[in-house]
Amino acid sequence: MHPHVIDCHGHYTTSPPQLAAFRQRQVEAQHNLSAQPAKGSLHVTDDEIRQSVEKAQIRLQRERGTDLTLFSPRAAGMGHHLGDATTSRYWSEHCNELIHRVCALYPQRFVGVCQLPQSPGVAPANCIPELERCVREFGFVGCNLNPDPTGGYWTDLPITDRAWYPLYERMVELDVPAMLHTSHSCNAHFHTAGAHYINGDTTVFMQLVQSDLFRDFPTLKFVIPHGGGAVPYHWGRYRGIAQDLGRPPLAELLLGNVFFDTCVYHRAGMELLLKVIPADNILFASEIVGAVQGIDPETGFAYDDTKRYIDEIEWLSREDRDKVLHGNAARVYPRLAQALAARFPGQVIP
Repeated sequence: MHPHVIDCHGHYTTSPPQLAAFRQRQVEAQHNLSAQPAKGSLHVTDDEIRQSVEKAQIRLQRERGTDLTLFSPRAAGMGHHLGDATTSRYWSEHCNELIHRVCALYPQRFVGVCQLPQSPGVAPANCIPELERCVREFGFVGCNLNPDPTGGYWTDLPITDRAWYPLYERMVELDVPAMLHTSHSCNAHFHTAGAHYINGDTTVFMQLVQSDLFRDFPTLKFVIPHGGGAVPYHWGRYRGIAQDLGRPPLAELLLGNVFFDTCVYHRAGMELLLKVIPADNILFASEIVGAVQGIDPETGFAYDDTKRYIDEIEWLSREDRDKVLHGNAARVYPRLAQALAARFPGQVIP
C-alpha cells in the first residue's frame, strides 16, 4: 500500500557499535593524521542491522502510524570539525553505506538521504563525488548539508556564498534537495540539540533572506528542520527585516524553495507552525530516534510523537493534512516520488 505518512527526518542513531568503534579510532588519531585508520570495511551483518532498527525506528513507525522515513546518518555524529577532508570522506562513506543497507533490507520503510563529507575550510565541491555516488548508485533522494562544519564557531562561508555554487549546481542537476542540518557543537556556549540546532535553523533562514540565491538557482530546494528554529515564532520580525532591507515579500523571495519540517515537540508549537507557514511548505517529520526521547508529563505521551499533535488539530483541513503528511514530501523530493512509483507499482501517488 502506498505510504500515507512520510517522515522526512529520521536518523540512524541506533547503528551497530562497529560504526562507533571506527569513529573512535578516527577521533583518537585526529591530531596525528598519519595515524588515521584507512577506510577499510565494517563487518556488520544483516541481522545486526535488523536488530538495530526493528526494536527502535520500525517499532515506533508501527506504534505511531508512520509508513516511510527518509533516513540519514546521525546528525550529531557527522562531526565535520574532526580530522580533515579524508577523515570526513571515509566516515561519510561508511555512514552512507550503512544507510543504503538499511534501505535495501526495508525498502517499504526507509529511503536514503546522505551525509556529505564536509570539512572546515574545504570547498563544498569536495562533496560532489559522494553525493553523486549516493544518488546514482544507492538511489538516495536527498542530502544533509551542514551550514557550519566548524561545530558552533561559524568561521566558514555562509551557505549563500558562491563557493557553494558548484555543489548546488550538481544538486539541481540530480534533482535532490538538502536538509540544512548542523552537527555536534564543540562550542561550550551552545548545547547541541537545545541551542546549536535551533541557531543553525534560524541562521540559515536569515542568510537566505539577505541573498538572491534562488534567482541563480530557481529549482534548488532546502528543508529547514526542527520547525524552522525560531523563524515561525518570529515571522513578523523576518517580514519586517526583509521589508527594511528592500527585499521582496518572504512568500515571493523564499517559499518557492524553502520548506520546514514538523520536529516541534508540543502541540502549541505545532499549531503556531501550521498557522504561520503555508501548508504547502511544511513536511511531516519526527526525528525518531532523535534528540528528545522522553515522555511529556503534561500529556503522558512521547515528546517526539509529532503525528499525534497534527492529528489533534481539528481546524487543519483534510487537504492540508494530506499535504503535510505525505504530499509535500513527494513534491519536494522528486526522486522520492520516482522511488515510490517503483516500489508501489500501479498505485496513484497522492
